[in-house]
Amino acid sequence: MTESIYEKTLKELAAGKIESPRLEARLLIADILNVNPNSISAQTMISNEDEKKLRMNLEKRLKGMPLDKILGHKAFYKYDFEVSEDVLSPRPDTEVLVEAAVQIAKTQNIKNLLDLGVGSGCILLSILKENDQLSGTGVDVSQKALHTAQKNASNLALKDRCSFLCKDWNASDFGKCFDQGFDMIVSNPPYIKTSEIEKLETEVKDYDPMIALDGGEDGLNGYRQIAFFAPKLLNQNGYILLEVGAGQAAAVRHIFEEKGLSYLETLSDLSGIERVIILKK
Repeated sequence: MTESIYEKTLKELAAGKIESPRLEARLLIADILNVNPNSISAQTMISNEDEKKLRMNLEKRLKGMPLDKILGHKAFYKYDFEVSEDVLSPRPDTEVLVEAAVQIAKTQNIKNLLDLGVGSGCILLSILKENDQLSGTGVDVSQKALHTAQKNASNLALKDRCSFLCKDWNASDFGKCFDQGFDMIVSNPPYIKTSEIEKLETEVKDYDPMIALDGGEDGLNGYRQIAFFAPKLLNQNGYILLEVGAGQAAAVRHIFEEKGLSYLETLSDLSGIERVIILKK
């Protein structure tokens, strides 16, 4: 009996040591056919033309390209975001930051927020979507990343409540770019040590933008720069929430406390790694 397209795809993904071959086979085929992944089975039929498209995507996956970069979108928090090789793929660990920011925004008098290194917009837009009284600004040095964030803002009907700025926040005049202060700053800055980039998984080091990964010699360059201007941009009693890498929480806390901000809390991700630092002006 001839193998079905689902069985063939599953077998190749399993042979390529893909972690969830059944799920990914369904997702890859469903994407080509534009149907619900749950409808894919051994009975699924596919045209020769669609099989060629599937083969191209399958080969990309087997070479290490992340599934979300192939499909062009990824689920994050409660929403679905367009992604590309111009943005960092949203990760479940970052949802810890979003959940904390949403809670603070609901219980404190938060009216606006600033997202530094906005990328796909997954952090900023998820927070805005949960509170219709909020407005936000996303900053990124990459115009291509901002294009993706703008598309996601449009998809989530948030264009009227957010703006985007193409600017390097390492620039000496960055703090002068705004005519207002912010009640909250959020950021997932690059925090991988330069020497450790090559040790990362292929999916990350070859397909996420290097500028979103490389945090300098000790991984803390981005935090030092943010700490330099954040106190000036934060309104009184404003909050700053930062994602940090494994083992960086204490060092990042010290960097910001030295600039006069008050430490509030450290939150861990589902693996128990200290992932988010919360401070207040």
